[in-house]
Amino acid sequence: MSAGCLFVVVAPSGAGKTSLVQALLGEEPRLRLSVSFTTRPPRPGEVDGRDYHFVSRERFEAMVSAGDFLEYANVYGNLYGTARSAVAAQLAAGDDVVLEIDWQGARQVRALFPGLVGIFILPPSVDALHARLTARGKDSPEVIARRLAAAREDISHVLEFEYIIVNDRFDAALADLRAVVRIARLARDRWQAHNPGFLDAFQ
Repeated sequence: MSAGCLFVVVAPSGAGKTSLVQALLGEEPRLRLSVSFTTRPPRPGEVDGRDYHFVSRERFEAMVSAGDFLEYANVYGNLYGTARSAVAAQLAAGDDVVLEIDWQGARQVRALFPGLVGIFILPPSVDALHARLTARGKDSPEVIARRLAAAREDISHVLEFEYIIVNDRFDAALADLRAVVRIARLARDRWQAHNPGFLDAFQ
């Protein structure tokens, strides 16, 4: 077992996954976000290496051929992937790592890390999800309709995950996410990895 814990957070678009993870990262110095590679162009305000590693399709496909990814997927015509070496190095160093990926990617990663902690973020309702997607002002009605259809497919896989959090009130959802991280760290084998020799004094 690696010293660090691998958390995989999945949600349909608009459920608030990224905001929750960013808030948690601000509270948890031992938690690291795995920065994905993508072929899509940067959005305003995004920084290469912080939000994503923005690469050409040719480089991405070369990385796929070389086996560099733990998982990768085609999302709305753009490719996204998680680098194998970066995650392995962080876990070996004792850091906890969080991946923000889709359910298909989660399946791929679980095949390699069966002990991962899977977390699914749900919106409070389909109507609330539609309202959030509309309020963002980023997408056309056609794109929103497509995202809602994709959300139903995503949510059909919710029971593949160990923990389910409904993001109705942000503070409550963040508290739930924080609780999952804390309880995962207290699991026997994980606790022993982070506290070597602690029990010796009680012998």
